[in-house]
Amino acid sequence: MKKLTFAVCILASFVFGFAFKSVTENESGKDVKRVTGIGGIFFTCKDPKKMRQWYKDHLGLTTNDYGAVFEWYQGADNSKKGFTQWSPFSEKTKYFQPSEKDFMINYRVENLEKLVEELKKENVTIVDKIETYKYGKFVHIMDMEGNKIELWEPNDVEYEKLGKSMGATTTK
Repeated sequence: MKKLTFAVCILASFVFGFAFKSVTENESGKDVKRVTGIGGIFFTCKDPKKMRQWYKDHLGLTTNDYGAVFEWYQGADNSKKGFTQWSPFSEKTKYFQPSEKDFMINYRVENLEKLVEELKKENVTIVDKIETYKYGKFVHIMDMEGNKIELWEPNDVEYEKLGKSMGATTTK
């Protein structure tokens, strides 16, 4: 009887596992990746140049004309670098519109095209079209309270090359 109960438990685990897996996978059989990390934090201030200098002087950030880039290694593959951008913007910027907030968070994602398809099905407001650069793909969406969010499918190898070509260094 114990063997039969054990076999039924194994079978049930398999069936329930399969059922759960089929709910969380897309048509291609792979999990739909959503946010994989923070790609950047952007905020407005009266004087971005002075703000960058303050953070450099008092908190040790290695800053450049755009803010600071934090370099780290990806947990799933600790041989691959990842980057997070920190950027103060002028309080007069229009970049965060249509949001009325003075901040925007950039989230790192995988497979931006697929994610945008899913978000459209979920009636999420997509602000613009996906833009592609050597260092990644970007699109903006709005959350339920009107916060503009930037989604970034990064190409960290090209992002690092861009930084080096500008003579920028990272905060480690």
